Amino acid sequence: MIIREATLQDLESIMNIYNEGIEDRVATLETDTKDLSYMEDWFHGHSERYKVLVAEEDGEVVGWASLNPYNNRCAYTGVADLSVYIARNSRGKGIGSRLLTAIDEAARENGFHKIVLFTFPFNESGQKLYHKQGYRTVGIFNNQGILEGKFVDVMAMEKLLS
Repeated sequence: MIIREATLQDLESIMNIYNEGIEDRVATLETDTKDLSYMEDWFHGHSERYKVLVAEEDGEVVGWASLNPYNNRCAYTGVADLSVYIARNSRGKGIGSRLLTAIDEAARENGFHKIVLFTFPFNESGQKLYHKQGYRTVGIFNNQGILEGKFVDVMAMEKLLS
């Protein structure tokens, strides 16, 4: 498996993996699947500093991670928000760990001192991965969003890179 920077040619695979995450209702509050036009806008919104990495196995993209703007205020210029998605049939194989290690390095190289992420308290496999990679739980936002017509809590996590 190789971890590399994403290209425009990867967008369909990134989109398909993201849509799996949306459909599975365990990784995001998003409920509408995305199309290529949406993903192209998303991709072009990532500057050199906000990296998008993919995990490729046997020529197929099986996961991706991105650094995203956390807040546009200059006080938060050193903080990145994290997204990580793994293809359904590739989960539990260590791909997330490899992507997180690589995205940490990319964040350091691009002047970030901290990465934050938001996950569901019921996403225990995600939390296990994040804790293993050095993230700590900051707290819970109660009734942060609506999923399947019900309020859901969202857990905030962070990792200091220094």
